[in-house]
Amino acid sequence: MKLYEAFNILRGDVVAFIGAGGKTSTMVSLGYELAEQGWRVLATTTTRIGEDQLSLMPAALPYQTSPDTISQSLTENRFIFIYRDIQNGKVYGPDKIWVQELMDSIDSDVLLVEADGARGLPLKAPYPHEPVIPPETSLVIPIASLSILGKPLDETHVYNPDAIIERYGFQKGNRIKSPWIAQIIRDETLGLYGVPSSARVIAFLNQAPSKGYARARARLISKLALKSNRFHGVAIGSVRAANPIYEVQRPIGAVVLAAGLSTRMGQSKILLPWDNNKTIIEHIIEQLIVSRVDYIVVVTGHMAQEVKDIVKPLGVKVVFNRSYKTGEMLSSLKAGLKALPDHIAAAMVVLGDQPRIQPKVIYQVLSAYAEGTHDLIAPSYKMKRGHPILIGRRYWNEILKLPRHGAPRDVINAHNDQILYINVDTDSVLKDVDTPEDYVRERWQAGID
Repeated sequence: MKLYEAFNILRGDVVAFIGAGGKTSTMVSLGYELAEQGWRVLATTTTRIGEDQLSLMPAALPYQTSPDTISQSLTENRFIFIYRDIQNGKVYGPDKIWVQELMDSIDSDVLLVEADGARGLPLKAPYPHEPVIPPETSLVIPIASLSILGKPLDETHVYNPDAIIERYGFQKGNRIKSPWIAQIIRDETLGLYGVPSSARVIAFLNQAPSKGYARARARLISKLALKSNRFHGVAIGSVRAANPIYEVQRPIGAVVLAAGLSTRMGQSKILLPWDNNKTIIEHIIEQLIVSRVDYIVVVTGHMAQEVKDIVKPLGVKVVFNRSYKTGEMLSSLKAGLKALPDHIAAAMVVLGDQPRIQPKVIYQVLSAYAEGTHDLIAPSYKMKRGHPILIGRRYWNEILKLPRHGAPRDVINAHNDQILYINVDTDSVLKDVDTPEDYVRERWQAGID
């Protein structure tokens, strides 16, 4: 995956790079990617970079250059760096208040800003005057290098380690662990210090290996960082690779549809016993928890209080669908989507009567979302689409606008060319419990006596 895909760069964005462990390399690589897409890319710094790093840019001009000349250079080079002056081997950028003037006077598509310094170290905590993020910034990319794992927490390896030690009580010189990195980058007084509240935030864990145990550690750091609702995602990769992003972990919500009347069953099917003295609905929620789904909403209707009493101890959010008697699946999905927090990037639609749901299938869907660019993903068994289906936020508004007698499949089918199908080896994605016969069959299939 390319950087611009992982960071979801939009025309008009002001992108600020902060943190440590590859800011300049990431900014330059992103600039070239966008230029190759035909964008007009301006880059600058609100701090300073090494003079030798100017050679990485296709062109560089002092900010006093006339707008017409800068515009002409953009036409010729597509990607240029703007600076204030050069002194003693350092290139200094203009004051951050100049960014607004730059945006108003130059016809560029995007502005990239290195807004922090770290002396080339892989991890940092800011001093009070750092970082220097322009107020117009729309996207902030905090960076940390995984090369810091196992290294001592000291001045040789970490920029301003005393701030981290004072904040958390870590011992100076102790080896840096995965959870520490997550704590630092998500901390409002450290990794997120000075980030405008209106800006999107997507972190980048740089110098991650493409596979193996260390890749899993990077994923753990991402999951821990995403406990902060400031993050729209955490990218994992190595900026020097041909495809620098291996995956992007984003906050995912599950909407469990558990409001049905169960008329053909004759009793509430989601409250039927399943395995280990658990009901069907408890079992389904536990599979989502095991799969590390970030946020779970259970939509109730029929026997709402009984369902709520059972699932609430599992730490899920419960919402009641007032239209459950007449609204079918659509009304429950609408209620669930409305209940998800603003930072959730995609919803996994889970049927409350599909008890053979398997963590490996959930993982396949989540992995496809993290490692690719699709945000409409469905499991498929023998060419038949099943559940759970993952639906990116950009489709939610279409679902919410569907008429009363519509169905979620109306939106999904309308974007059939955008669906990524994941082939699975189990028919559990197709089977639900609708009748007593279904219940007996599914228990037998699951090996439950």
